[in-house]
Amino acid sequence: MNDSAVREFVLTALKGFAMGAANVIPGVSGGTIAFITGIYERLILALKNFDVATVKLLFKGRFKEAAEKVDLLFLIALGVGSVVSIVVLAGALGSGFERYPLLVWAFFFGLIAASIPLVGKMITRWSPLVIGLGVLGCALAVSLVFLPPAQENTNPIYLGLCGVVAICSMIIPGLSGSFVLVLMGNYKLIMLDSVSALSSLELGEALPILIPVGVGAVVGLIVLSRFLNWLFKNYHNEAVGLITGFVLGSLAVIWPWKEEIPKRDENGLIVVKTEERNLEGRLGTLAQVKADKKKGEEIIVAGYGNWSGPKLNKGMDWAAFGCMVAGALLIGFVEWVAHRGQIVVKDDEQ
Repeated sequence: MNDSAVREFVLTALKGFAMGAANVIPGVSGGTIAFITGIYERLILALKNFDVATVKLLFKGRFKEAAEKVDLLFLIALGVGSVVSIVVLAGALGSGFERYPLLVWAFFFGLIAASIPLVGKMITRWSPLVIGLGVLGCALAVSLVFLPPAQENTNPIYLGLCGVVAICSMIIPGLSGSFVLVLMGNYKLIMLDSVSALSSLELGEALPILIPVGVGAVVGLIVLSRFLNWLFKNYHNEAVGLITGFVLGSLAVIWPWKEEIPKRDENGLIVVKTEERNLEGRLGTLAQVKADKKKGEEIIVAGYGNWSGPKLNKGMDWAAFGCMVAGALLIGFVEWVAHRGQIVVKDDEQ
């Protein structure tokens, strides 16, 4: 690779690193990071190009053509950055989120809020339709916070729908796949019970759940990637307006000063995911359960409420404000690096 290709690979890997970090935090979408760092459309196009024609090229031994068709080098850089981020930061971010959730939420809030004006610059022509779609996207994202969770459902068609919706929510900026599964009532069934059964080789219990979910996820990925690619190609400004609204609405979930509404079982007990990936009900208030839970355990969140603002007489709130500023400055730095990289590439081409 020449110098410009190396720079592009490193910059893409850094963006993948940011996506991996976002995926560690519940409620923050890796798709959001892809969108605000300017690689979302390229990622969608690469996913869309995984088709029958690509498989035929592989069977014919035309690996270079297949790699170019799916933008393999870009996907490798993105994947390397994401994996390294999850391996390196999962423990630190997970521990930080558990001990200092206010600061972690504040950092991501500042990061995403500062990116919205940059995303807005991608719209080449504002119109009432673009603005209306932005408002609609914002309203849809905010409304998810107030939806009550559904009951668990093992119907194969519903499980397939869970797969479709989960993969779509992971791709669409502003939505969290795990949070959507909680709303659909099947988070425990899919992410805990079935995965645990699969790891224990209890295939009779795991496969009837995971196969419909997997089929739904594949179908959702194929259909959505093609639809989004078509949408960006034919209605670019409208698509960016809608997704910008989603990202703006997701700030309601990321806002640091709010209260979590825990998921409760049929007995009214707060549901906690243990280190063994089991779910069990705990008696007490949310504060008591948080204080008593062990390291590695996680309270399942069903929604959020009681939004408030920072209190200027609290040192932790000032620290949170500092984290917001740090997140915003990071976006500014990434934008500067990306701009410098584009200038260098243009100079190299000349």
